[in-house]
Amino acid sequence: EWNNVQSNYPRNLCIHELFEAQVLRTPEAIAVTFNDEQLTYQDLNRRANQLAHYLQILGVGPEALVGICMERSVEMLVGLLGVLKAGGAYVPLDVGYPRERLAFMLEDTQAMVLLTQQKLIEILPNCQIHIVCLDAHWEIIDQQSEENVISNALPENLAYVMYTSGSTGQPKGVAIQHKSLSNYLSWVNENLLGETVHNLPLISKLTFDASLKQLFAPLLRGGKVWILPEEVIIQPAALLQTLTTLPKVGLNCVPSLWTMILDELDSGRTKLSGENLTSLFVGGEQLSKDLVDRTVSALPHLQIWNLYGPTEATSNASFTRVFAGKDITIGRPIANTQIYLLDRYRQPVPIGVPGELYIGGDGLARGYLNRPELTTERFISNPFSDKPDARLYKTGDLARYLPNGNIEFLGRIDHQVKIRGFRIELGEIETVLYQHTKVRDALVLAREDISGDKRLVAYIVPKGEEANLTLTELHSFLKQKLPEYMVPSVFIFLDSLPLMPNGKVNHHALPAPDQMRPNLKSEFVAPRTEVEEIIAEIWGKILGVEDVGIYDNFFELGGHSLLATQLISRLQNNFQVDLSLRSIFESPTIADLSVIIVQKEIGQVDDELLAQMLADLEQLPEDGLPITPSDKK
Repeated sequence: EWNNVQSNYPRNLCIHELFEAQVLRTPEAIAVTFNDEQLTYQDLNRRANQLAHYLQILGVGPEALVGICMERSVEMLVGLLGVLKAGGAYVPLDVGYPRERLAFMLEDTQAMVLLTQQKLIEILPNCQIHIVCLDAHWEIIDQQSEENVISNALPENLAYVMYTSGSTGQPKGVAIQHKSLSNYLSWVNENLLGETVHNLPLISKLTFDASLKQLFAPLLRGGKVWILPEEVIIQPAALLQTLTTLPKVGLNCVPSLWTMILDELDSGRTKLSGENLTSLFVGGEQLSKDLVDRTVSALPHLQIWNLYGPTEATSNASFTRVFAGKDITIGRPIANTQIYLLDRYRQPVPIGVPGELYIGGDGLARGYLNRPELTTERFISNPFSDKPDARLYKTGDLARYLPNGNIEFLGRIDHQVKIRGFRIELGEIETVLYQHTKVRDALVLAREDISGDKRLVAYIVPKGEEANLTLTELHSFLKQKLPEYMVPSVFIFLDSLPLMPNGKVNHHALPAPDQMRPNLKSEFVAPRTEVEEIIAEIWGKILGVEDVGIYDNFFELGGHSLLATQLISRLQNNFQVDLSLRSIFESPTIADLSVIIVQKEIGQVDDELLAQMLADLEQLPEDGLPITPSDKK
């Protein structure tokens, strides 16, 4: 009875065909905006058609995979629609991924074409693939027909392949068909957004499946894709102000980002005027009762929805509205989805008894790209269905039914974790660590020693004292192979891993991270100026580290992108200067960052004065200077 959620949706149409139908209904309506740029439905359709015709000339058709590695822009949406219209499936690639990881994905997909921008060419791996820059090559694309394309794609064909962390040391591609995406988007528009939400900003990356509802749901209902620039998304104050510019706004984000936004509201520095923000959709990681209570206290009018679901089920498999003072659940299945809680023998468990969560229905992925054995292991035959081809996805999540039919999420039964909404297989990080020639043993855990601050901690046993392994060396090694969100925040070096009598690692005996400065390659150098002292104090509070040196790397001390956004916000409040997230990644030390801040505070130094200062510096003796010759330069 609890799985009785049948609902009609356009089963015989692909996503781009549903978009084309909307173009006929609202040709002059705004379809997409980014900063000061916008396109109507008619214009977006024309440009996507031109790209689709061009891609077909290059051989793109049904089941062909096309990589897309682009910064946030209107062209990014043109690229996605162009691939789908040509009949192909898109493969999102994050511009921040290491080159080695991008190379693996392109090789694994055997992508025919890669859509990108001219300025990103230098970060892309060297591989045999046809690269199309949607900015530099548009003159050629612009010569193609503006008419809708005949693609021969069917609802059973692939729409996209999205990569998630894999336990074997390499990511795995989840293959989703048009029919699954069509079912999901129909549910989003009819049951989730309805008439309550008219504007849903795109704040997620293409590599995160929350982007599906933010990108495609508006295009199937006559709304607009509201692409927010990176610098707005990473600054809670700027994001809050932007959300008040349009009526009936919904925000879809992970709980950790919403916590930062609430902190900004609680600080009093930013006000959320009016009631433009009507709905909050949270997912990607477990929602806490405390966060819900805080939200209702700050914004009583806000509807809060808790979403649950893996990438293998087209983003969301269940949902519920949550209220202050109530227990948090993941609700019930979405349209045309079944959820079963089973024991080790794959038999249903009684109400209140924990069981592994299995998902069935129209939202299931085809499987994992080029991984038939893993697909067979995780996608099993559905014994509860009378359809011969019905399947269930084995999630690895532990849950139990409450008497009212809602499902309570209890955690994982394996080594998969969620950090800031990202799904991470700890085994993938450990596999990469073992590739380092100086590492003898490695273990990675997700710890939450401080409430609300879950982070990856790596325990490392070097190969003898002579290995002379430093955190800086390890951090640099992992950055070349893993995305930023998979690089541990803390590294703890041990002589050996503590073991139990049965030979397994004793997790309870592993030391908790302390607040002392870790073993970095750089020597500790105390702040020399007032600006450096202020930055060091801010770093210490954000990172939970007592002694911060001016040459210490923010990310080697445990920083990550979400903490970097907090850093930017506090630096801007202290120094009244505008900083970008890129500035933290490019200048991750206090010494470098202080120079940027001072330059922004005082503007350019007079050329003659600068020349005299440099001349004076050259006269200083090398011996006894508190800086190295390279620093002097």
